[in-house]
Amino acid sequence: MPGMRHKARTIALQTLYEVDSVGRGPEAVVERLLAGADLSGENSDFVRGLVEGTLRHKDDIDGNIHRFAPAWPVEQIAIIDRNILRLAIFEILFDNKVPVKVAVSEAVVLAKTFGSESSAKFVNGVLGSVSLLSSR
Repeated sequence: MPGMRHKARTIALQTLYEVDSVGRGPEAVVERLLAGADLSGENSDFVRGLVEGTLRHKDDIDGNIHRFAPAWPVEQIAIIDRNILRLAIFEILFDNKVPVKVAVSEAVVLAKTFGSESSAKFVNGVLGSVSLLSSR
Protein backbone atom coordinates (compact mmCIF):
# COMPACT_ATOMS: atom_id res chain seq x y z
CA MET A 1 0.00 0.00 0.00
CA PRO A 2 2.82 2.54 0.61
CA GLY A 3 3.63 2.41 -3.11
CA MET A 4 0.03 3.18 -3.93
CA ARG A 5 -0.01 6.13 -1.52
CA HIS A 6 3.08 7.51 -3.26
CA LYS A 7 1.33 7.10 -6.60
CA ALA A 8 -1.72 8.87 -5.15
CA ARG A 9 0.43 11.78 -3.92
CA THR A 10 2.03 11.98 -7.36
CA ILE A 11 -1.41 12.31 -8.97
CA ALA A 12 -2.40 14.93 -6.39
CA LEU A 13 0.80 16.85 -7.17
CA GLN A 14 0.19 16.61 -10.92
CA THR A 15 -3.32 17.97 -10.36
CA LEU A 16 -2.10 20.87 -8.23
CA TYR A 17 0.60 21.67 -10.79
CA GLU A 18 -1.89 21.75 -13.66
CA VAL A 19 -4.40 23.83 -11.72
CA ASP A 20 -1.65 26.28 -10.69
CA SER A 21 0.03 26.54 -14.08
CA VAL A 22 -2.90 26.64 -16.50
CA GLY A 23 -5.88 27.36 -14.27
CA ARG A 24 -7.97 24.29 -15.08
CA GLY A 25 -10.68 23.22 -12.65
CA PRO A 26 -9.33 20.77 -10.07
CA GLU A 27 -12.26 18.33 -10.21
CA ALA A 28 -11.91 17.76 -13.96
CA VAL A 29 -8.13 17.39 -13.72
CA VAL A 30 -8.35 14.89 -10.84
CA GLU A 31 -10.92 12.77 -12.64
CA ARG A 32 -8.92 12.77 -15.87
CA LEU A 33 -5.73 11.74 -14.09
CA LEU A 34 -7.51 9.11 -11.99
CA ALA A 35 -9.07 7.60 -15.11
CA GLY A 36 -5.59 6.68 -16.29
CA ALA A 37 -4.40 5.41 -12.93
CA ASP A 38 -4.86 2.00 -11.39
CA LEU A 39 -5.81 3.08 -7.88
CA SER A 40 -8.30 1.60 -5.45
CA GLY A 41 -11.35 3.60 -4.47
CA GLU A 42 -9.69 4.38 -1.14
CA ASN A 43 -6.58 5.77 -2.81
CA SER A 44 -8.64 7.70 -5.36
CA ASP A 45 -10.50 9.28 -2.44
CA PHE A 46 -7.12 10.02 -0.85
CA VAL A 47 -6.09 11.93 -4.01
CA ARG A 48 -9.34 13.91 -4.02
CA GLY A 49 -8.94 14.73 -0.32
CA LEU A 50 -5.36 15.92 -0.76
CA VAL A 51 -6.25 18.17 -3.69
CA GLU A 52 -9.42 19.56 -2.14
CA GLY A 53 -7.80 20.16 1.24
CA THR A 54 -4.67 21.73 -0.21
CA LEU A 55 -6.71 24.12 -2.32
CA ARG A 56 -9.11 24.92 0.54
CA HIS A 57 -6.20 25.88 2.82
CA LYS A 58 -4.01 27.41 0.09
CA ASP A 59 -3.91 30.91 1.59
CA ASP A 60 -2.85 29.62 5.03
CA ILE A 61 -0.37 27.23 3.44
CA ASP A 62 1.14 30.00 1.31
CA GLY A 63 1.40 32.12 4.46
CA ASN A 64 3.50 29.38 6.03
CA ILE A 65 5.68 29.13 2.93
CA HIS A 66 6.23 32.89 3.12
CA ARG A 67 6.99 32.65 6.83
CA PHE A 68 9.57 29.87 6.47
CA ALA A 69 11.06 30.87 3.10
CA PRO A 70 10.94 34.68 3.34
CA ALA A 71 13.65 35.16 0.72
CA TRP A 72 11.41 33.45 -1.83
CA PRO A 73 8.11 35.11 -2.70
CA VAL A 74 5.61 32.27 -3.10
CA GLU A 75 4.72 33.29 -6.65
CA GLN A 76 8.42 33.18 -7.62
CA ILE A 77 9.06 29.66 -6.32
CA ALA A 78 9.16 27.12 -9.15
CA ILE A 79 5.62 25.84 -9.75
CA ILE A 80 6.55 22.24 -8.99
CA ASP A 81 8.37 23.14 -5.75
CA ARG A 82 5.53 25.43 -4.65
CA ASN A 83 2.99 22.67 -5.11
CA ILE A 84 5.12 20.02 -3.43
CA LEU A 85 5.36 22.37 -0.45
CA ARG A 86 1.62 23.08 -0.51
CA LEU A 87 0.77 19.39 -0.56
CA ALA A 88 3.17 18.51 2.26
CA ILE A 89 2.21 21.48 4.43
CA PHE A 90 -1.43 20.50 4.04
CA GLU A 91 -0.59 17.00 5.26
CA ILE A 92 1.56 18.27 8.14
CA LEU A 93 -0.56 21.12 9.49
CA PHE A 94 -4.13 20.43 8.38
CA ASP A 95 -4.72 16.77 7.47
CA ASN A 96 -3.01 15.06 10.42
CA LYS A 97 -3.45 11.57 8.93
CA VAL A 98 0.21 10.66 8.43
CA PRO A 99 3.25 11.19 10.64
CA VAL A 100 5.19 14.37 9.88
CA LYS A 101 8.25 12.31 8.89
CA VAL A 102 6.20 10.50 6.24
CA ALA A 103 4.85 13.74 4.77
CA VAL A 104 8.35 15.28 4.67
CA SER A 105 9.94 12.15 3.22
CA GLU A 106 7.28 11.87 0.51
CA ALA A 107 7.73 15.54 -0.38
CA VAL A 108 11.50 15.14 -0.69
CA VAL A 109 11.05 12.11 -2.95
CA LEU A 110 8.60 14.08 -5.13
CA ALA A 111 11.09 16.97 -5.26
CA LYS A 112 13.90 14.63 -6.32
CA THR A 113 11.66 13.08 -8.98
CA PHE A 114 10.02 16.18 -10.44
CA GLY A 115 12.04 19.19 -9.29
CA SER A 116 15.41 20.68 -10.10
CA GLU A 117 18.73 19.64 -8.65
CA SER A 118 18.21 21.93 -5.64
CA SER A 119 14.50 21.22 -5.09
CA ALA A 120 14.86 18.42 -2.55
CA LYS A 121 17.16 20.46 -0.31
CA PHE A 122 14.87 23.51 -0.52
CA VAL A 123 11.71 21.49 0.17
CA ASN A 124 13.36 19.63 3.05
CA GLY A 125 14.57 22.89 4.61
CA VAL A 126 11.19 24.61 4.47
CA LEU A 127 9.35 21.54 5.72
CA GLY A 128 11.82 21.06 8.54
CA SER A 129 10.84 24.50 9.83
CA VAL A 130 7.12 23.92 9.21
CA SER A 131 7.23 20.61 11.04
CA LEU A 132 8.27 22.41 14.21
CA LEU A 133 4.76 23.92 14.22
CA SER A 134 3.27 20.48 14.43
CA SER A 135 3.13 18.82 17.82
CA ARG A 136 2.96 15.32 16.35
